[in-house]
Formats: sequence, structure tokens, C-alpha cells
Amino acid sequence: MKACFMGLGYIGLPTSVIAAKHGVKIVGVDINPQVVNMTNQGRLHIIEPGMKEMLQEVVNNGCLHASNTPEVSDAYFMVVPTPFKGDHEPDISYVESATRMVLPLLKQGDLYVIESTSPVGTTEKMAELIFTERPELRDHVYIAYCPERVLPGNVVYELIHNDRVIGGLNEASTKKAQEFYSLFVQGTLHPTDCKTAEMCKLTENSCRDMQIAFANELSIICEKAGINVWELISLANKHPRVNILQPGCGVGGHCIAVDPYFISSEFPKEARMIAMAREVNNSKADWCAEKVQNAMLRFELDKKRKPAVAMMGLAFKPNIDDLRESPAKYIVTKVMQKCNNASIMVVEPNITEHKIFKLTDYREAYNKADIVVFLTAHTPFKELKWRDDKVILDFCGIFRK
Repeated sequence: MKACFMGLGYIGLPTSVIAAKHGVKIVGVDINPQVVNMTNQGRLHIIEPGMKEMLQEVVNNGCLHASNTPEVSDAYFMVVPTPFKGDHEPDISYVESATRMVLPLLKQGDLYVIESTSPVGTTEKMAELIFTERPELRDHVYIAYCPERVLPGNVVYELIHNDRVIGGLNEASTKKAQEFYSLFVQGTLHPTDCKTAEMCKLTENSCRDMQIAFANELSIICEKAGINVWELISLANKHPRVNILQPGCGVGGHCIAVDPYFISSEFPKEARMIAMAREVNNSKADWCAEKVQNAMLRFELDKKRKPAVAMMGLAFKPNIDDLRESPAKYIVTKVMQKCNNASIMVVEPNITEHKIFKLTDYREAYNKADIVVFLTAHTPFKELKWRDDKVILDFCGIFRK
């Protein structure tokens, strides 16, 4: 069996590698020539534990190769971004472009699957596009939606062991998609229709966003009340039916920070709590930036000099290199825009260089800084010791008690 994966990003590449590892011949397609070249050399362009060795193996044994154009296959998977347009309206143009690229290659009996997080109805829209352009394929190709539900940093394990929801355009399409995923997924494959599968993905991440919003709102209340939010949550979670998440400086990534808008933009009157959670989590990043700016101003007034500030972390979650929708990056940018010539050191141990920020080693930054701002709870940061001679703003619980 040969499968074509359109998109070699944080989900497309790991899924391609794992499918290849389980005997599927894979062509991975990406418009970025650097990604294509690195992949064909067996080099990861992302940070994902356990993936490097697997990539090298499937490239070396000829089970996977990358290209900038799709090839005739038995199954085609759309694993491309779904960004915003306008006022947080979902943009499915990448999915459509990827679909149009494989359209000439589709043949009777092929499987077409969308994995990209998409608004409800996207699978049906792409099916109509396929059948309009290739009417002879109607009722002769299998079309389904199967969203990923993995945690960056643990993708290898979760792609194999997590349950998957598979929603076909019809029952036959669902079964065909189940046959493919059963090649490497050991979790349960739950069948449904494509619209339910699309909404399921959005629901999962909207639920998480709302839970995080509660924790973030609680952290702001506790700061005003003079209460240690980390201790409070730990104590509250002793209740057998309470499980409050940990607060942070906002919500990032291309799932939880994005997917709720796919519901609220389509159902603005009905999705009131979902929309409010987005507002709370977005405002937490602004709240953190304001706290940093106020600390800098107080330091300057007290010490009669500009402070050296260490901004610790750019990634949206610990121990990864993914900066998409990162509140940490947003906060760093906002602080630097109003730094008034203060010395700002930016730290991100999971990347070697950045196009905008000059990066500093975390130990050097911590030692030199007057004000230390923890934005992402990377494991190396937890090796640092509390310093009473520094102003420490711990937004992610490095020194939680």
C-alpha cells in the first residue's frame, strides 16, 4: 500500500514516519524545500523525542521519501494548516489547495482523509469539490475525516496508543479509513460521520481551553487577594471530584488556542462560554506583559537604572520547539516594544536561532538578569535556584510550592 501525506509538519511528519514504520510506502509532500531536503536526509526539522531514529530508519530502508509534489497512491491525507482570516474566521484554503493537488491522481477505490482541524462541514465541501471536478469518482472513492489528538513531546506514543475518531462521508468510507489506521493505531477506532468527527475535535480542544481559562482567571484573582495559586489548586484538587488545571501565561499552539474560534465564529450567539474562555486566555498574556512592564518601571524608579530582564521561554508549552500561537512569544514581543532601552535577554533552550530574537543561554540570562520572567516551564529552568537578589515573575510555576 502507498500513501501520500500532504504536509510534513508537527503532525504530518510523525504520522508519515509511523505509518512507514508499519509497512506503508509513504511519500510526504511539503511546499518548503528545506523540509523536503532534510526529510530525505533523515534529519528532523522539528523537535520530537523518539522520532529521529525512526525517521532515519524508514528513509534508509526506502519506506518514506519526501517531495514537493504528490504521487499516485492508494490513500491521500490532508495534514496542512488551517489558519485564520479576518476576525478569527477559519481559512480552509490550504486544505482546498492540497486537495486540488491530488485531484488529478485520484482513482477508483482510493481513500481520501482530512486530518487537519477543520470547521464543521469541511469534509463534505471537499467531497463536493472532488465530485464536481471528477464526477466519475462519485461513489467510487472513500472520503473521511480523522483528527489527531496528540500531545507535542509525546507524539510517537500517542499516535500509536490513543483512540481515534473516524468519520466517513458514508459507512463504507468510515470502514475504509478504519482499515488504514488499524495498521498502526493500537487504541480503539471509534466510527461516526464526518460532521460529528469534525465537531468532536473542536469540542475536545474547546473544553481544554475553558478549563485552562478557569485556572488562569483564578491565578489573577489569587494574585489580587495575596494567595499562592499553586498551593490553592493543589489543595482544591484534594477534593475527589475536582481537577483544576495549572495556570500559565495564556494558551498557545495550533489546537487549543485556535479550535474554539471554529465553533464561535460559526455559532456566535450560542457559543458564549467558549468565546469568553478565549477572551480570558488571551487577556492573561496581556496581564503578564503588563506585570513585567510594571516590574521594570519599579526597578528603574528604585535603582535609578534600567534593569536587565531575562524572558525565559518562547515555546507555547514545556520542552518543545513549537512557537505557534505562543503567548510567551507574544509577551516577549510586547515587552520589547515598550522596553525603553532596557536590556532584554530572550531564552528558548529548544531552538538554536530565531529570525527576530537573539537567544541567550538560560544560565547566563538567569545570572545576569535583575528581573527574571518565567513564561514556559521547560525542564532545564527547574534546575535553577531561587535568588532573593532578583525580581522573579513566575507565570508558569517553576518555583511553585
